Amino acid sequence: MTLPATHIRRLLGWGRTLARHGALRGIENDPNTPAPVRTLCKVARFGTIQPKTPDYAGAFRAIGPAAIKLGQTLATRPDLVGEEAAHNLLALQDKLPPVDFALIRREIESTFGKPLESLFASFDPDPIGAASVAQVHSAVTTDGRKVAVKILRPGVREKFTRDIETYEWAAAHLEALGGAEVSRLRPRMVIANFKRWTVRELDLRREAASASELADTMRAHAGYRIPAIDWDRTNGRVMTLDWIDGIKISDTAALDAAGFDRADLAQRLVLAFLTQAINGGYFHADMHQGNLFVDKEGTIVAIDFGIMGRIDRRARQWLAEILYGLTTGNYRRVAEIHFEAQYVPSYHSVGEFATALRAVGEPMRGKPVSELSVGQMLDGLFAITRDFDMQTQPHLLLLQKTMVMVEGIATQLDPAINMWETAAPFVRSWVRDELGPEAAISDRIREDTQTLLRIPDLIRRIEDRFPAKGGAPEAAPLPKVELMWERKRRKRGPGLLGQLVTFLAGSALVIGTHALGWWG
Repeated sequence: MTLPATHIRRLLGWGRTLARHGALRGIENDPNTPAPVRTLCKVARFGTIQPKTPDYAGAFRAIGPAAIKLGQTLATRPDLVGEEAAHNLLALQDKLPPVDFALIRREIESTFGKPLESLFASFDPDPIGAASVAQVHSAVTTDGRKVAVKILRPGVREKFTRDIETYEWAAAHLEALGGAEVSRLRPRMVIANFKRWTVRELDLRREAASASELADTMRAHAGYRIPAIDWDRTNGRVMTLDWIDGIKISDTAALDAAGFDRADLAQRLVLAFLTQAINGGYFHADMHQGNLFVDKEGTIVAIDFGIMGRIDRRARQWLAEILYGLTTGNYRRVAEIHFEAQYVPSYHSVGEFATALRAVGEPMRGKPVSELSVGQMLDGLFAITRDFDMQTQPHLLLLQKTMVMVEGIATQLDPAINMWETAAPFVRSWVRDELGPEAAISDRIREDTQTLLRIPDLIRRIEDRFPAKGGAPEAAPLPKVELMWERKRRKRGPGLLGQLVTFLAGSALVIGTHALGWWG
């Protein structure tokens, strides 16, 4: 069991790193930051020389691979961290310093128990990509196929385990001391989900299985494909898959030179995401520009399946109705779904929530994407979150993040695309096909049966005592974390030490929990 002193030492080091890169200003200036955290931000940066322009990417990279993954998530949220910070953090999705090839060779040979030459006829020692978790090399198999080989960075699993253990410890203390707002954002649950995502990403057999499952889901979807896995050259630390010859989807000049219709690519990308998320309930959750290519046939090819999202059928039905309601202006139904899914507590007014949704959605309807965005919509929804006590929904965090990613790429391909008009026919068709004939008359049925559906006093009392699970899956058990004042048997209460913990936890988590919240 890691001692509190060890967690504090790690957090102190991270706080000082953030300060040296000027990255504490965001926490210090956030109006939602607790006063003790704001005060101790000043303590953390005491004696440091801060650059005039904060270097968020440099700070997260210096802290380590777990922080880099958090930074990659924040890079997709300019509506929360600002355009400057989001642009700076995009460097975390680009090339990082590679691991020496001798270490890569040793990793491959030790995990397969055989020489590199028995697996590959040739192996390029210079990586084609290096990220926080792994790096990728091109190679040719002994049977003559060109492949891409992904290898975990040596020691990365152990480093993640140590860092996430401290994240869990810090989140528990932050939640205990942070008050109602922090409790609403559920930092412990956010870190628990973050841990599950990264554990999957650190097992390349699971990534390979994810790629295989997504390929099955999308087999009938024209214009989008997944490279095949070479299972004989894949294990927990190494993954081998077919080589992709194509143009990065972010290289618009090359796409134009090749004669591809960028507007068509943008529409196909949006529909591919909707097919995965709403139709299949299983989606590629790391759809940034470096992970999407266009091959010579014009097919969009996705790579890197370490982060995948999954939502159950009931939540997909609610999601489809929410998206369709927003596109058609049926804010009352969108509000009702939020209450049915228990995203909004039952003591609030459905009508008031519908009005708040209208204030967000109405200014955006019918406008080109140059004048609106999913990010802007989410920003508006965040603004009403606190008023209606909406808790963070961890099972939807990846979906939210991916929606913003897909929109960013689609608008780069086609600045005139209207995301709502693109999504509406798909969502309408899915709702009709999946919910059956009753979906077409559901609004009429709902109106005609209001009296029968509302026996409010009795039903509300029963629901309050035995609440339904709603739209969120049952929360996974959280790790037991012994709080420091419990360890001290609460002799003196949190006091100054508690404030210190709040700051340390806040340094690593306050921005993260705000950025990772679903509509909150």
